[in-house]
Amino acid sequence: MATRTDLEQETIVEVRYPKKYKVYLLNDDYTSMDFVVDILISIFHKSLSDAQETMLEIHKKERGLCGIFTHEIAETKLMQVHRKAKESGFPLKAVMEEE
Repeated sequence: MATRTDLEQETIVEVRYPKKYKVYLLNDDYTSMDFVVDILISIFHKSLSDAQETMLEIHKKERGLCGIFTHEIAETKLMQVHRKAKESGFPLKAVMEEE
């Protein structure tokens, strides 16, 4: 008769989390600060004060971190930013970098 230890198997499970990507907005000389704040609130779901702080970071440092997401979500955010900027006549760009 088989004992309990004979029937048990050890299984090693390796859990791999998806890679994360940082999404940045890039500064330019044409996009209004109000529009950048609107993008940060509507697409990245930042509060007004966080959006204003990030907007100033973008203005002073040439780019600002908007969030960290999985690849698919980061790509979607980029497309949303570019679509909304184009519709509004602004050259605002967003980029993503692997974390």
